[in-house]
Amino acid sequence: MTTRRSVVKLCALWPLAHMAGTAWGASDISPNMALTQYMGADRAERILRAARDEGELNFYTSIAQSDIAPLVDPFEARYGIKVNVWRGGDEQVVQRCVAETQGRRYIVDAVHTGSSFLDALRREKILQPVVSPVHDQLMPETLPAHRLWAATMLSVWVQAYNTNIIQRADLPTRFEDLLAPHWKGKLGIEAKSADWFATVATQMGGDTGVQFFRTLVEKNGVSARVGNSLLTNLVAAGEVPLGLEVYNYMPAQAKRKGAPIDWFLMEPAAARANGIAVTNHAPHPAAALLMYDYLLSVDAQRILASRDYVPTNRTVASPLQGTKITLVDPAMPLKEKMAWTQTFNQIFLHASS
Repeated sequence: MTTRRSVVKLCALWPLAHMAGTAWGASDISPNMALTQYMGADRAERILRAARDEGELNFYTSIAQSDIAPLVDPFEARYGIKVNVWRGGDEQVVQRCVAETQGRRYIVDAVHTGSSFLDALRREKILQPVVSPVHDQLMPETLPAHRLWAATMLSVWVQAYNTNIIQRADLPTRFEDLLAPHWKGKLGIEAKSADWFATVATQMGGDTGVQFFRTLVEKNGVSARVGNSLLTNLVAAGEVPLGLEVYNYMPAQAKRKGAPIDWFLMEPAAARANGIAVTNHAPHPAAALLMYDYLLSVDAQRILASRDYVPTNRTVASPLQGTKITLVDPAMPLKEKMAWTQTFNQIFLHASS
């Protein structure tokens, strides 16, 4: 019998043609799509009944491979709905959705990826607005007014340090403390963190924040490494004693495995939201809506919290409860985003080259 883990791995490799049999034509929209706007007292029952009639859904996601089965298995077991998973990076998910839509091959039912990438799908008019009673349980800032997607979890950028090299009592309490001479040669950053940089620098006063990071690099240097996973591993190995920003779940998971690493948080803190959306030509819209509600529900949110993600459902305990966190603006204009990326590269990458 094929296990869920092997199914997920196989689905991650499936080509477009493998799911083509479930694709709809350009003019075909399932009558179940109307359920995305339904708020009657029997909403849950109607969605479940329609989803079971559909029998399956095609789910495109950038969720970490190791986190897919813990989320999908309970959904399949509870509802009896088969989930066909295709996994790729954020950009790959967007590219595949756009390519299929342009080719009038409507295959994907639900998409889970980074909020900035979901906003790209919004601009391409690929997503379906949804009303759901679970929206009332979410952090207000994680639910856009357009309701074309909703955030399921926050990946918060924290500071990570090697516990064999740095004692907790010696950690900086604010970014300005990093200008002290003893931090020279000990700092690292992920090489594609322009979103983090833009959010933190803006909270520090815009130009004032930019100038702070210029000064930090000039005085103490900051080593740029490609990938949050790599930077986390280098902190654990002691090659980079203190990482300025890695996703909170990475050092937490490494610490549980016995690595000499821990994390702390300096404000201003920044986070990137990941969210769920239903596509507007979904061949299985009821099943997609069932997945949408499920991922925002207490049960799925507790699973995410147990895997060190920050849940967006306010009724679920968070490892960063009470911390003021600013979300990356998913709808930041391209021109502004490019300007921040250019400034980040000038400060950190030029200095590291």
